[in-house]
This record gives sequence, structure tokens and C-alpha cells, in this order.
Amino acid sequence: MATRGSRSEKVKRIFQQFDVNRDGGLNREEMSALVVAVNPRVKFSEEQINAILDEVFRTYSEFIDGEKGLTYEGLLRTYDDGAGDVDRDFEALGLELKVEDNAGTSIAIEEASSSSIADERVMEPHKKQRTAAWAASPNHGIVFDDTWKLVDDLEILIKRLKSKQTKDGKVKNDNSDVYSEGWSRELGPSTEITDKRVNWEETGHDYAVFVKELGVLRSRADGARSREEAFDGHMAIGRVLYDQHLFKEALVSFKRACELQPADVRPHFRAGNCLYVLGRHSESKEEFLLALEAAEAGGSQWAYLLPQIHVNLGIALEGEGMVISACEHYREAAILCPTHFRALKLLGSALFGVGEYKAAVKALEEAIYMKSDYADAHCDLASALHGMGDDDNAIKEFQRAIDLKPGHVDALYNLGGLYMDMGRYQRASEMYTRVLSVWPNHWRAQLNKAVALLGAGETEEAKKALKEALKMTNRVELHDAVAHLKQLQKKKLKGNGGGNGEEAFIIVEPSKFKTVGEKTTLRAYLSTALDIRSFQRITRLNRCDVDQIKKEINETDVPMSYSGGVPEKSIRKASLEEILRRLLKFLKPETFIGAVKAINQKVLSILDESESGRLDLGMFFAVLAPVCGGSAEKRKRIAYEALLWRPVNEGSNQIRKTDAQRYIKLLRAIYIPSQGASEMLEIHGEMDASLVSLAEFTAMFDDPDWGFGIMSTLLKLELGDRNRHGNHVCATCRYPIIGSRFKEIKSHFSLCSQCYSEGKVPPTSRLEEYRFKEYANESEAMKDKCMWFGIHSKGGSTPATS
Repeated sequence: MATRGSRSEKVKRIFQQFDVNRDGGLNREEMSALVVAVNPRVKFSEEQINAILDEVFRTYSEFIDGEKGLTYEGLLRTYDDGAGDVDRDFEALGLELKVEDNAGTSIAIEEASSSSIADERVMEPHKKQRTAAWAASPNHGIVFDDTWKLVDDLEILIKRLKSKQTKDGKVKNDNSDVYSEGWSRELGPSTEITDKRVNWEETGHDYAVFVKELGVLRSRADGARSREEAFDGHMAIGRVLYDQHLFKEALVSFKRACELQPADVRPHFRAGNCLYVLGRHSESKEEFLLALEAAEAGGSQWAYLLPQIHVNLGIALEGEGMVISACEHYREAAILCPTHFRALKLLGSALFGVGEYKAAVKALEEAIYMKSDYADAHCDLASALHGMGDDDNAIKEFQRAIDLKPGHVDALYNLGGLYMDMGRYQRASEMYTRVLSVWPNHWRAQLNKAVALLGAGETEEAKKALKEALKMTNRVELHDAVAHLKQLQKKKLKGNGGGNGEEAFIIVEPSKFKTVGEKTTLRAYLSTALDIRSFQRITRLNRCDVDQIKKEINETDVPMSYSGGVPEKSIRKASLEEILRRLLKFLKPETFIGAVKAINQKVLSILDESESGRLDLGMFFAVLAPVCGGSAEKRKRIAYEALLWRPVNEGSNQIRKTDAQRYIKLLRAIYIPSQGASEMLEIHGEMDASLVSLAEFTAMFDDPDWGFGIMSTLLKLELGDRNRHGNHVCATCRYPIIGSRFKEIKSHFSLCSQCYSEGKVPPTSRLEEYRFKEYANESEAMKDKCMWFGIHSKGGSTPATS
């Protein structure tokens, strides 16, 4: 059988370069030299080299030829399995590929065929240039000679289609020659697919003719002499179509191959790849799960493919927003193949996505240790370091990513955000400008550029940037930003104590803030309620009716756990994520990821203080209930029922008082951390055997000092925090007031909820004491004004004049 593709030739040249004794194998000394040579930037210790060699010789034991070592076929297998990058290694070694006229790279003219395209076959001396390396691979290659004919005919069909569509200007972004076939990149970040993807015009006559002729080839594959040969034909057709980015047609072939050999891992794996690229993430996940099931059932036969399946399954899960579940598969891939730098990078990125910064840094540093020029890993490491507060090193890592890839949008955008946080507005503006040079329609970059320019004092330039952002999108926050700019121009504010300008605000101690009327919220209460409301907005939990938690309690079957000596219905984080997905099924994947991150950082970090990875599901439901949608009474009742569902209370219609107390303290530790954290330390082993009814539990819950009395303020925010107040703007931040308006009775200035909660007042109104009245909407303010006029008209002999 003829050898196809330059890939195997490159591996052969690498093998020959290091087979010093020419015995047809690479012993440990020769393999060590190879590992060091292809990683010139990495300084390996002896222990690391030995660990890598042990793993290679163990994983590929079937290719070890006694004392000779790893055979050429074994080295080729390691590259096929994604353990290394052939092109990168070949280039690092400075080798050249010598093409000989009769070295088996050309293909003889086939016999006449009934196919209408047979006459177009011609001898191509450099056919290796267009035939993918997989064709000669011992794992995924072509087995039957007749399959080669199918491949040749299919390539002619594709060439003909491309020629016609290119002539008509229908093929766009034809970079198929640089598109990597390697499994570890097939499901890479969107930039790796969209930047190099060929977009075929599928609605025209030319494409219809192509599909019809492709059907003829598939019929020829089905008519093969055996089931195995038919399988070989459909797999080869699918691979060629996939390489040319004809993903829908490739999927048809891989599905047919699945029907022919359901227990074979490869067609499920390839079908999963196709489905992911087509954006069908849920179906992609199902195919990878079938591939995983088949691989585990097949024993050592498919061991080489297991890391690949876990990685791609993880990526498919991320596509659905299931990042915690994806982490488990990335970890498994890294365990199965410790040198798999991409699995470690993906693990680190996913851990960062759920807010576990310390673990993310560790995984990303390991990935960079193995591949120092990994720009994406440097970018995500920088983000994780910023999350931990290590901004100096974060800047270095962002800069390293940009040095490696000057047009790295994520690195540029995130570095701009970091500079903004540090108050380096001019540098931030420069980063956002670079983002826009790569991605001109990036409205968030345009908006942030305007904010950065505003911070730098360049108001006119900020206004221009905002207008450009408005051309890109019509989001309401942009209109608010424009109004904000106008207010700032009127007041000529230059920041709090900045330059020679007037101070933007002064901060007043809490004791000087007094309230007028029973309905006005205390400053301290509002500050806490705003934090909880912010959590609700990120997670969208208030859009999840609390009855959904009741449904989960009734329908979720959780096995009993006795790990802590006390029976409880505990669950792994990945399984908990599945429950959250059902509760928040209305969220898009990217929004769900943000919700899981917030829940993981705020709730799970407290519930899983020991970092065991398991959580008490009943307590989790009870803690979530107060911030879900529904009336206050319903939320409390469902929280009580969630506690009642726990094994320690099962079989009773009341909960133990100690459980109720622990729950309240957990609730406060999570949502009122300034007070609740110290209260958690007070929990000790006193055994109060008394029981608590729902009414008693409600009284404990509503206690303003030791319970969760903040809920009444939270409900007020939920109902009115989108109310606008006409032309009223906050006297300190100058933004239009949305939500409650707090009016100072004596000086008559108004504050938004945020500035009121932070104690900010305008410097022109310095008083010994500030008295505020809260207006939920303008109708309340109008009633108040009418009452004031009514009092004055009765008290005076003449009407008031304006």
C-alpha cells in the first residue's frame, strides 16, 4: 500500500535522527535525547525525564522491541495520539523533508470505473500534499485498497466543487491547507475554527450536484464485499469531508460507520467532533459518551484514544455550560497522559471559569512548563493571577501572550480591564484600541475604551468612542453612559479629590445618616441587600421559581452517605451542576457558566469548607431557596422542607433546633459575610434535642439581628430596582437613578441606592446630620409633594409663589 502524507515521513526522519545505533528502536537514552531536543526551552530534571520515559514505555508497551526500545510504529502512534506536535518537533530539530520521485508518494492510475469522475484521475507526484496524514496512520488509516479509489474520487469531486464555487465567489476563507487535523485542535477555541474554516455555499446547484455524486460514492461503499470494508469506506469518506470542512456531509458518513460497527470507538468520536463544530453541543456530548463507553468496554485496544475522548467530551460539556463536569474529564485526560499540555491548559481554564483560581494557576503553570510558547495558557494564567490579586505577574503573563500572538484579542481585552482596575486609564485605552484593530465590531471594547478615556480626562474623545459604540449596539447601558457623560460635562467633575477640580463626593460615617418615615431603608441593610441582589442578577436565581427546588427534592434520588459519621444525602459538585442546569434551564451556556462561578464562590465554598468535593444537597437547597423567585412565605417554607428532607430529620414533620440554628448561621455566613463568618465560629457541639415547627422556624428566620431579616429589604429591591425617576440623577455619581431614590430633606439632593449605601454625598452639602426619605417611584414623590403643598396652603393666608 502506498504511503500517503508528509506526516509519517517526518516522524520517520525524526526516528532516524535519534536511532543512533541503527537497531530500529529508540532506547531510553535515545528517547531522552529526543525529548530534550524537541523542547529546547524547557530545562528538564532527571526525575522529570524518567517520569516521561516511564509513561511512554508503559503506555506504548506493545511497540517496545526488547532492549532496542520504541519502534518507529510506536513513535508514530505517540504523535497520532496527540502526545506531541510533529510539525513543531520537525521544525525545532531543523530537519528537511526530501521528496524522491519514486518514493511511494505518487499513485498509479486506477482501472476504468463506472464512476463519472474516473476519467479525471491523473497521476500526481506530490499527492502527499493533499492527502491527509491520517490515511497512513496505523490507528485511523485506510485498510482496503478499494477505499483508496473512493478517496481519490471524492477528492476530485471536492476539487471540482471548490473550483466552481471559487469561480462564483462563494467559497470564503479557504485556509484548509493550514487547518490542523490533529485531534487536540479539532475542538479548539472558536478562533482556531472560525479563523481557518472554509464556508461552503450549500444552497446552490453546484452543491446539490456534489451531494448527489457523493451519494453515489456512499452507495459504492455500502456495496463493498464485507461489512469491514464498507466501514473502512465510510470512515475514509468522512475523514476527507471533515478535512475539507464539509462537516454536515462528514457527519452522515460517520453516522453510517456507527451503524456498521457500533462497538468501534472511532466513528462515535469523529461524529462527536463534527457535531461540536456544527454547534450541536448536546448531541456531540452524547456521541463522546458513546465513544467513552465503547473504549472502556474494549479494554487496552482503545487505551491510546481515551485521553482524546476525555478532552473532547470536556470541551463539548463546556459548550453546554457544564464547566465543573468538564473539569473531571480534563483531569482524567491529564492522569492518563501526563504530558498532555492541552488537557492541563483546558483544566486550568475551566477551573478559572468556576472561580477556583489557585487550582487554575497550578494547572496552567504545568501546561506552560511543557509548552512555553502556549499563548492561550499564558493569557488564562494571567486572568487567574489577577483573580488572586497578583496583578504584577498577571501583567507579565498577559504581555507574554501578546508577544507570542500580537493579535490575541482575549489577552488585549483582559489586560485593558486590568489596567482599568489599577487606574492606568491611558494604557487601558491603548489596549482597547488594539482590540478594535483586530475586531472592529467589539462593542464592549469600544464602550470600555470610552470609559478609559473618561478616566484619563479626555472627555471629548470619550464621547466620540461612545457614539461609535452606539453604532454597534443599542443596549440601554450605552444610553445611560451618554447621559452620564453629559452630566459630568455640566458639573466639570474630575474625580474625588483629583486635580484642581471639585471633589466628586465625600463619604459620611453611618451614624450621621438618619431616615425619615418607616419605609426608608437603613443604610447598612441596603448595603447587604444590594450585595445579595447583585448575586441574584449574576445567577438569575430570582427567575427560578422556588417551587422548582421543591420539584427537585421530590424527584432527586440521592444515595445516603456516612462519610462524616452522620447520615446525609451528599452529592459531587459535577452532579450538583446538573441539578443547577435544570433549575436554570432558561440560561444560555455562557450565562450559566457565570452563574455557576458565582454560586461556587459564594455558596459552595462555605458548604464545602473541607474541600472534599461533596455537598449536603438538602442544606444546599435550603440555602438557595431564599434567593429564588416566589413570595417570602413560600421561600421560607421550601427552605424548611429542604431541611426536613435531610436524613437527620427524615420521618419527622419537624426539624431539629440545632439544624435550624446551623442553617441560619450558614445563611448569614454566605449572604451577610461581614457578620455571619464570625458567627460560624460559634457553632459547637451542644446537642439540643428539641424540635422546631414551621412557625418557630419562620420566627428564627425573620429575626432582624440573628436571622435573615434582610429578606424584606431584598424583596423591595426585587420589585423596584428597575424603576426610573424621570430626569433625576444621583448627586454624586451623576448616573440616572434606577431603583429607589433617596432624597435628603434639608438640602434636597438625591442619591441612588448604591451611593446611599456607601455613604457618599456631594461636597457642596456638608451637614452635621443627613435625613433621607426613600421613594420607590416618582408617584410616591408626587404624592409627597402634593401633601407638602396642601399643608402650606392651609397654613398661609396667601398662596405660595414659585
